Amino acid sequence: MGTPVALLGCPGQARERLREALGLAGAQVVLEDEPAAVDVQMLRDAEPVAVLVALEPSIEDALEALEPAFNMPGVTVIFDEAELTVRREGWEAQRWVRHLAAKLHGHADVLPPGTESEPSLQPEPGLALAPRQHSDLQLDQHLEAAAHAFDSVPGDALFAHASMQEAVPAAVEKPGLTLGDSSTWGLVDEVAVVVRPRAEPDVAALSTGGLSLVDLEHGGSVTGAVLVLAGIGGPDAIRRLLAALPPEFPRAVLVRMTLDGGQYGNLVRQMGRVSALPVALGEAGQVVAPGKVYVLSDEVGVQQHAGALAFVAPADPAGLIAALPPADSAVLMLSGANEALVEASLALAEQGGWLAGQSTDGCYDPAAAARLARQGILTGDPAQLAQALAQRWPA
Repeated sequence: MGTPVALLGCPGQARERLREALGLAGAQVVLEDEPAAVDVQMLRDAEPVAVLVALEPSIEDALEALEPAFNMPGVTVIFDEAELTVRREGWEAQRWVRHLAAKLHGHADVLPPGTESEPSLQPEPGLALAPRQHSDLQLDQHLEAAAHAFDSVPGDALFAHASMQEAVPAAVEKPGLTLGDSSTWGLVDEVAVVVRPRAEPDVAALSTGGLSLVDLEHGGSVTGAVLVLAGIGGPDAIRRLLAALPPEFPRAVLVRMTLDGGQYGNLVRQMGRVSALPVALGEAGQVVAPGKVYVLSDEVGVQQHAGALAFVAPADPAGLIAALPPADSAVLMLSGANEALVEASLALAEQGGWLAGQSTDGCYDPAAAARLARQGILTGDPAQLAQALAQRWPA
């Protein structure tokens, strides 16, 4: 009997694909229906170990009603974008099935069959050990004969001891010191003091044109933020990232992901279910507050204003990165991130910014993150990146 799983989603090709994937992953579907036709008690009675959801905007409200069932102890909730489910074909679909099986069965084996590691072969001696010979013979008589013949053996001139009675050269007599006449001695040397006249400064000649007050609002004091860039396959990665961030994380998290339908409000609700930090939609004119998650649409950017970060319109993707204070900011490139922004991200890292990308395992579109990896930049799964951020900015 396989792992019991509840499958939720609208009828269609996406749900059929997920049902097939569950069968290949060794799971047993104990409940399959639309989220609107299922209540919390039905999910509890099915006793699933995991809930797999074919996610699309039309079921957002129904999923909110099932939130108590999703929070049951021992239940793993897996969201998969319905659009991506339909797109996956061939090798990509097989890889996703392996990752699904790893999540359901709690192991990390995501390699295809035939890639098992070969057992290491240890070298062994080819011949049997020889028996001990002459171990019981008495060697004392041979040692005594060698000792008697030692003096008659010719010596080696190289190691001949030098004579200890070598002539010691006579010490060279040094001439005695002449102290001179003691009548001229004294305790204090007479030093002539040279008095130089002190010149009065010309106050009128002093120039104050180049002087200025210290700028108290120094640009380096602006609190930074974490910019998360994603695209196709990004919602699942962002959910895992936010779910692993601690509730006391002291920096703002800016999520920039292009959505075809522009349903950014739905994305805010999705992230709010898993994030310990408050999630809001970033709007032009707002000041960025630390400890919050902001979802940014394509029309919203960021700039430094009055010693803080603020949302502005219109938005330039490269300018969004350049507006961050480098020494106190980070950029994460997750699945589907725009590859054209890699150079701007690397430029921020050269100025002291923290840069990382999602690892290729489980990443639907790793093009941008793979370029970072080739440059020696840190990569990891979203949970590992969240842990690294928490260590970079402890509460």
